[in-house]
Amino acid sequence: MRGFQILMIIVCLLLLSNLFAQHDVLTQVFTIDALLNGLYDGETTIQELAEWGDFGIGTFNALDGEMVAVDGYFYQVTSTGTVQIPSPEIKTPFATMTFFESDSRHDLQPRLDFHTFESVMDSLIPTQNIFYAIRIKGSFCAVQTRSVPKQIPPYRMLSDITASLPVFHLEDVKGLVVGFRCPPFVTGINVPGYHLHFLTEDRKAGGHVLDFVIQEAVLEIDEIRQFFMILPEDETFYQLDLTIDREEELNQVERAIPDE
Repeated sequence: MRGFQILMIIVCLLLLSNLFAQHDVLTQVFTIDALLNGLYDGETTIQELAEWGDFGIGTFNALDGEMVAVDGYFYQVTSTGTVQIPSPEIKTPFATMTFFESDSRHDLQPRLDFHTFESVMDSLIPTQNIFYAIRIKGSFCAVQTRSVPKQIPPYRMLSDITASLPVFHLEDVKGLVVGFRCPPFVTGINVPGYHLHFLTEDRKAGGHVLDFVIQEAVLEIDEIRQFFMILPEDETFYQLDLTIDREEELNQVERAIPDE
């Protein structure tokens, strides 16, 4: 009897260990270079993605909008900038998830824009060589976002699609900035530096963040030192040439604001 009790204690400790480990892991579906190459159809459903985190960003199959996951809920920012709840069966070709647990909290100064925020956050973190989940909650003087419309095969390259997308200008708005700061060594795998999405407090608007100006907000940072990536069983992915340096193309896709 005593041996059985000891065995059960060991099993419980192992389960708890796995649970805590999972809560300090960044899980990623596919690679950013695969997305840049036009691989817009994935295999992982939103329901499956929820097993890997309650917080994250990404997109949906055929690039059908921007994904925002926060507090265990998933939101789909459509190409018009409005928000809907995606079906659990919808799949994703690219997403980054974690279970958010704040390690530090900081008040952000008014009039702080995206570029200055990067410098401020870089001064707050202990190293640039690990992952960070970022949550900014508060009021914003302005937020510039965009979203991608659903694509139809044959798919165009991502840089061609994002070059002509409309920009949504949100002013005097409350909401959440959700995203990640990835280390420089993830080039080709994820976005080195900052990749952020926005969701209004009323969950009616949002998108991929191009710029913002903070009015009053609080920054929470989750330090992440474990990384897990899910790759597809897909012939298209197997045949992709992922040796090409697409850093300049990625910078254009992530931060460039199209001429209006």
